[in-house]
Amino acid sequence: MSEQLNRPDWDTYFMEITHVVAKRSTCMRRQVGAILVKDKHILTTGYNGAPKGLVHCGEIGCLRQELGVPSGERHELCRALHAEQNAIIQAANLGISIEGSTLYCTTAPCSLCAKMLINAGVVRVVFDGAYPDERAMEFFREAGMIVEQMTLNK
Repeated sequence: MSEQLNRPDWDTYFMEITHVVAKRSTCMRRQVGAILVKDKHILTTGYNGAPKGLVHCGEIGCLRQELGVPSGERHELCRALHAEQNAIIQAANLGISIEGSTLYCTTAPCSLCAKMLINAGVVRVVFDGAYPDERAMEFFREAGMIVEQMTLNK
């Protein structure tokens, strides 16, 4: 009889990958990774960072940090896109439908990302760390989305 393999369940597997994606982040304040998954297949990935061709925050500095803006506030000052936004944009650029997919993210989405995910047809959100934006959770509840917090043992 062979030994039982210690395989992670699907949610753990995808969340662990999401944490690897976050390592590509160029944000000075918080490294976030996101992946969109459907039928146990990764559709796209995203991490937070400056748009293509723009200088990264590590090179130019962080205006929000310089101004002492708390986490979850004044998103318009940030030069970076959120990980969830980049995953959605990657799907659009590649012509991949994300309707009916699950978002795995290292941090709970903000209200801006929540609205985008709802309109894109994402049906489930699994996140690890909390984010100070209760409005996002209100949007998810109103939209009838499944939202689950999953803390990995790091």
